[in-house]
Amino acid sequence: MIRRTRTTKALARRIDLEYFARPHPFRRWRLMLSIAVPAIALVWFFSQRAQGGQRAYSSGPLSYSHAVFAKQCGLCHVQQAGAFFRPVADKACLSCHDAPGHHENQRFTPACTSCHVEHKGAMRLSATADVNCTQCHADLHTKSGAPKYEVSISNFGGKHPEFRAVRDHAGDPGHIKLNHYVHMQLNLIGPNQRRVQMTCDDCHRPEGAADSAPYPGSAAQVQYAAAPQKDGAQPQRSEGNARAYMAPPEFANHCAGCHLLTFDKRFGEEQVPHDSPAVVRKFLAERFGGYIAAHPASVREVEEFDRELPERPNSLKIARDASEWVGFRVEDAEWLLYRKTCKQCHTLGVPAGSLPEVVKAQITRRWLAHGEFDHYPHRAVACGSCHLKAINSRETTDVLIAGIASCRDCHREDGPAREAAEGRCFECHQYHDWTKAQRTKGTYTIPELRGAATSWLSTR
Repeated sequence: MIRRTRTTKALARRIDLEYFARPHPFRRWRLMLSIAVPAIALVWFFSQRAQGGQRAYSSGPLSYSHAVFAKQCGLCHVQQAGAFFRPVADKACLSCHDAPGHHENQRFTPACTSCHVEHKGAMRLSATADVNCTQCHADLHTKSGAPKYEVSISNFGGKHPEFRAVRDHAGDPGHIKLNHYVHMQLNLIGPNQRRVQMTCDDCHRPEGAADSAPYPGSAAQVQYAAAPQKDGAQPQRSEGNARAYMAPPEFANHCAGCHLLTFDKRFGEEQVPHDSPAVVRKFLAERFGGYIAAHPASVREVEEFDRELPERPNSLKIARDASEWVGFRVEDAEWLLYRKTCKQCHTLGVPAGSLPEVVKAQITRRWLAHGEFDHYPHRAVACGSCHLKAINSRETTDVLIAGIASCRDCHREDGPAREAAEGRCFECHQYHDWTKAQRTKGTYTIPELRGAATSWLSTR
């Protein structure tokens, strides 16, 4: 067998060194595309410029809040002297938004765009990443002294403390004597002696609830409660979303249907107004004065002992005239109200003169002072699922708000990825202290925002 020897040099002579210069369909299409693609891009770019659009410079669609001025990049990307690029400066945001700071003791103020990232499409600009919060709150330091708040919070799942109202075991500061356990029992006697089963929604309703409560009082009681108070002002309402927080229950709208303020059998089911002792005394004097004027013979009637109220004073009172009779009847009615009726719910203080002092109710409207909560998105959840202690609470001082464990059952930081509710900081907390917000004035016209006209500021 004859073995042929092939050297590298011999093999190289077989390669056509001019192959790239010969026509080939692939090389022809590559050349055409290399010319066509940049040409098409340039045509699109100049056509956008000719139409006044600025989409060519955009890195993505704007959020819903800013979509109206998508053609006006210069409103946010303000040119600065000596700079080639046009990043969004804080002054561009502050020209439309009054954004108060977070806290006077914070060590630095982050730029607006570090938290509110645009060109991400239809998203909430307030949906900031947790790192924007934890860069300070994971190891909190302030300008002056030790922080007043938690110094280490890094995530909601395990590095967030229990809510302060629950953690500190503080009592409810309200002075209304309410036993939740009693009110949730079966077959309670309701209006018109009918049996009822109460639910949480009967008394706890959002500020903006349109439907009426099921246990209101008489038309006179409800009308009296809705009338302006002595100072001419309506009862104060909480700020923000009217559906977010529960309105404090009102006697006339939620309680008066069951808890009657009757004061004397002569007047049947008529009730005294739910007001201060001075107003109640004036009402009683007027009603008994009118009665004795229409029934003058009642002055000589002797009041019988009421066996249903054995602790009631049984001293025989014989009136000498109508005025004294009215005084006796007012005294009896007040004894019934303050020793039996009003005392069931109200805390009565040291008497001021001859009238008792009713301690102010002080019903807490909002328990989470540093966190936001909205009942409306949670309306599908049964109240008892979060307020676990309410149904068995027997003391008014019990704090019945949900603990953090109830929130963690649904809200997690990995919410969208694990099919759970969002659990990032922005869901409950805000950076800006909007209680210090100032009134802002509009600057631009609609054509200016849409790019159909130049700003009037640039012409002056």
